[in-house]
Amino acid sequence: MKVPQALIVEDVTDLAVIFAQAIAAAGYEVTTLADGLLAQTYLNETVPDLILLDIHLPHLRGDKLFQHLHRDPQFNQTKIIIVTADSHRGEELREEVDLVLLKPISYLQLRDLTSRLATVQKSPG
Repeated sequence: MKVPQALIVEDVTDLAVIFAQAIAAAGYEVTTLADGLLAQTYLNETVPDLILLDIHLPHLRGDKLFQHLHRDPQFNQTKIIIVTADSHRGEELREEVDLVLLKPISYLQLRDLTSRLATVQKSPG
């Protein structure tokens, strides 16, 4: 059985570690990057099952990277979670992504995220 792959793009190290732990607990193999351009380069070669994407990133904003992913059909099956402190921008993207998490992220949000990911990972197809 293939282990699902996740990419976390978050420039706040403590948050990236917490997200990685929650997603790994749901059964994903996790890669973490802290820069939008590095993520874009990574995604030119890899199509993960899940992307957790911060909006405010160095070198390439997460919403710009998302626009690229949204137009690329190879990412049609990739679950995309946006993480942002910008509630207005989060609301603008809510219909286009699988989930929006608003910073600060609470323990309950992380617990729920892990539960949802575990359910998605276990479901067939």
